[in-house]
Amino acid sequence: MSSGSGIDVRYVARLARLDLTEEEATLYQRQLDRLLEHVESLQRLDVGRVAPTAQVVPLTNVLRDDVTCPSLDRAQAMAGAPAREGAFFRVSRIIEEQE
Repeated sequence: MSSGSGIDVRYVARLARLDLTEEEATLYQRQLDRLLEHVESLQRLDVGRVAPTAQVVPLTNVLRDDVTCPSLDRAQAMAGAPAREGAFFRVSRIIEEQE
């Protein structure tokens, strides 16, 4: 099923190894076409006088306060280690050294 957008939902689904029913393919194609039509209408807007940094919603810091709290002691942390070397976790080498 091809659309006016030129993007074939069935082809994209096949690339993503998704098995769509006929109803799903029809629905997703219709939704994709509507989305792309909306993007095209946005591209026609004159935004020449809009500052590049304009925000439609105020920016706020969503991070929590940095508060200290108790953490695991070394024995608790090392208890789950599959391999140790002294007081450290031992991990497999993943990068070969070059000579």
